[in-house]
Amino acid sequence: MLNIEKKENAPELTIALAGRLDTATAPELEKELKDSLDGISLLVLDFEKLEYISSAGLRVLLATQKTMNRQGGMKLTRVNETIMEIFEVTGFTDILTIE
Repeated sequence: MLNIEKKENAPELTIALAGRLDTATAPELEKELKDSLDGISLLVLDFEKLEYISSAGLRVLLATQKTMNRQGGMKLTRVNETIMEIFEVTGFTDILTIE
């Protein structure tokens, strides 16, 4: 299960994720992002309560990063050790801005 919480303060959008970002929930996040990114120049993804991310979740992040590179920027905050390890192993630490 994935819980998606949005806080818009245009042109900034913060999305807090809680639970698991996997094959079952990635399409839900993808749709939410597609519907929300118009006019947004900074996307902040708060991963404090994200417990797990699969390759499907990584694909959504990659696609979103490409979109946000054209519109402004994207950063990830409060990434836990488990998720950070996945980012390091996959090379995502070189692609994503993680604070």
